[in-house]
Amino acid sequence: MSAEVVIGAWVAVGLSLCMYSFLYKDNPFFKFGEHVFVGVSVGYLLTITYYQVMTNKLYIPMTQQGKRWLLVPAFLGLLLLARFIPSIAWLSRISFAFLLGISSGLAIPRQISSFILKQVEGTLKPLVTVGDGGVAWMTWAGLNALLVLIGVVSVLFYFFFSLEHTGTVRRIARVGIYFLMVSFGAAFGYTVMARMSLLIGRFDELMLYASASYGYATPVLLVAMIVGLWWWERGQERKT
Repeated sequence: MSAEVVIGAWVAVGLSLCMYSFLYKDNPFFKFGEHVFVGVSVGYLLTITYYQVMTNKLYIPMTQQGKRWLLVPAFLGLLLLARFIPSIAWLSRISFAFLLGISSGLAIPRQISSFILKQVEGTLKPLVTVGDGGVAWMTWAGLNALLVLIGVVSVLFYFFFSLEHTGTVRRIARVGIYFLMVSFGAAFGYTVMARMSLLIGRFDELMLYASASYGYATPVLLVAMIVGLWWWERGQERKT
């Protein structure tokens, strides 16, 4: 096992235990891990942005491919930095106007296509299947299409507030509530299972790093953190 791998394992175990220490209470170990995570994330994002935008999409095309027109977006990008200078902060509005205009022009058609047209297309599916053997009524595809149609219509009735929810409208809206509860429950269950999968993966690595190949990183750092939390609690008691 190389030294780099062992050092990486110790760092990973230490930061993981620092984050899990929040289960006890807010403490300096958790704050340290939180600050390291935020700092490394921001530094990594800035580095990737610099190389991907400044180097690959600006400097190299301008110097090697002769795309001088890229000076225009570069100038607009520099205008964004004027936001930090109060006397010329108004110049950044020009760049923000371009960003909002282009973003809206690209996002609105995609949103309409993805969340409206595709939803309508998924709802308007045939309830019967016509084949060589004739018309098939009770098929799984037809039942699924009928269920989707009932769910969409009932949920739309629930969010339709121009009519008073009484009588038939109230009954249909009640069915929509059931569909919403099932949808929210499924989404919540999927989120919980995804988080549990991440937790299990993290525990698997902690158990792996507890072996002698990695210098017993997990038990050593766990004991060290327990001692550190105990020492920190003693210091808090002396202050009070």
